[in-house]
Amino acid sequence: MRVLEDANTKELYSESHPRLKSTEGRMSIPQFKKRWQPQKAPDTSKLVTLYGRIQSIRKHGNKLIFLTIVNEVETIQGMINLKMVQPMTKEAFKLFGRLIERGDHIFYVAITGKPTRSSTGELVLEARVLPELLAPAMEPIPESLTDPETKSQKRHLDMLVNREVADTLRLKSHIMQFIRDHFLRDDFLEVQTPILAHNAGGAVARPFVTRATEFPNKELSLRVAPELWLKRLVVGGLNKVFEMGPSFRNEGIDATHNPEFTMCEFYSAYANLEDLIGITEALMQGLANRCDELIRDKLTSLQPIDVAKFAAPFPRIEFIPALEEALGFRLPNLSGRDALPEVLAESVPSTLAKLLDRLAAVYLEPQSFERPALITHHPACMSPLAKSFLCPRTGQLVSARAELFVDGRELANMYEEENDPTAQARKLAEYRAMSARKPSSSSLAGVEGDGEGEGGMAVQGGRDDGDMDAAPLDKSYIKAMEAGLPPTGGWGCGVERLVMLFSGANRISDCLTFGTLRNVVGLTSEGPGHGAEYGTATQDKQNGDDQDGEKPV
Repeated sequence: MRVLEDANTKELYSESHPRLKSTEGRMSIPQFKKRWQPQKAPDTSKLVTLYGRIQSIRKHGNKLIFLTIVNEVETIQGMINLKMVQPMTKEAFKLFGRLIERGDHIFYVAITGKPTRSSTGELVLEARVLPELLAPAMEPIPESLTDPETKSQKRHLDMLVNREVADTLRLKSHIMQFIRDHFLRDDFLEVQTPILAHNAGGAVARPFVTRATEFPNKELSLRVAPELWLKRLVVGGLNKVFEMGPSFRNEGIDATHNPEFTMCEFYSAYANLEDLIGITEALMQGLANRCDELIRDKLTSLQPIDVAKFAAPFPRIEFIPALEEALGFRLPNLSGRDALPEVLAESVPSTLAKLLDRLAAVYLEPQSFERPALITHHPACMSPLAKSFLCPRTGQLVSARAELFVDGRELANMYEEENDPTAQARKLAEYRAMSARKPSSSSLAGVEGDGEGEGGMAVQGGRDDGDMDAAPLDKSYIKAMEAGLPPTGGWGCGVERLVMLFSGANRISDCLTFGTLRNVVGLTSEGPGHGAEYGTATQDKQNGDDQDGEKPV
């Protein structure tokens, strides 16, 4: 750790963390480069002032120092020549050279000078005033950082040293902005719905529960999804609404799941499944183009995107016919009470919906590795919140639903909403009853623990209909539907899953500002050995945080 205020440095720096002064000609490095880059001969009639962090220092003798200064993703080279700065002694200049270090924030970073060009044509800001130290890096910034423990516990250093870490978070911001702009251009209204409520409905998950001082006798829950709130708004006349925000599910942590995550959902009155698929294809193609542009021009540490892969239309896989073809036999009536025993073979999940989801994971979802694919028309028993109809091709009762899969991972889930309150109450009751029924002991021989919730909604932030047996029936929502929910199309997507797709990240922790909950708890705990107590990046790996398997049961 450096001591900046000794007898030798006080003359140069009266304080190590001064207030920021207002100066003429102040601009960001991107603004500076945009203004002067096109000019063959930069205008040297005006001084400019930039701020940033020292990325590297190169000294040439005792009279010349080159600095690379970074602000966000843009860098620029600064040149400090003893002959060109305001009059000062050689000893003072040498002291300045010994004082500044990599990671310091300075005033231009802090060079104030005239823009020139190097012999290679690169923009260089030649100092006319000696840079002023704004904030020293008291902790050394390493040249490289690969240790998982350190990367987890010192995320700020990981971002500074490994550019792809920060670039992934920047890409996430751009993805969210693109989604927001896409919906706003289509006349959607962005809303915020409650995060804390009496019941957590609308998705499959174990909620986080707490109590409020205002309601000491009531148990409250953090939301697991905004679905039911958003559909209430559609009933209230807000025909096109969307929301991006946090949701919370008190479940395991792995490569694609974290208890806190970002979800995006939209609901559009008078939209059917074909409309939802068209919106999805347009959004994904637009995101691919935008992310590819950003990675080529700014976020260059990330891997390029195969834009052609996302060209619409996407292949469609009809659930029941495709599964029957893969299994080699015709499925029984999946709406019947005895459907599960008829389909059981050896080792299976405990409910029909879970079984169908598991079969889809084996036989259907891998078809998305070459190109994004839409799995459509799931059996009605898997989607109690969706409209259902009798499929003329199979004679089965199916849902007006589609799931988007890319590289074997679910990205989005969409369906026509059930808007008949009587039918909705009946479907939810039937679903809960089906979940409560267990197959015979002979049928369960060798059954292992189930992984994903029923419905297979692996998408965090997607519209997860699985394990509805764990979710209470929201009677107030059914009552709200009686005021008239118009025919409505709904769509949900986990934002971190999109970021993983377009950034090339292998773990959801890479797409969260401070990693998974395991990392966050380790960061905020106190005392020695807290990393071992609460889990570290190394333990994340051991617990499957870098694997693509199912959530821990």
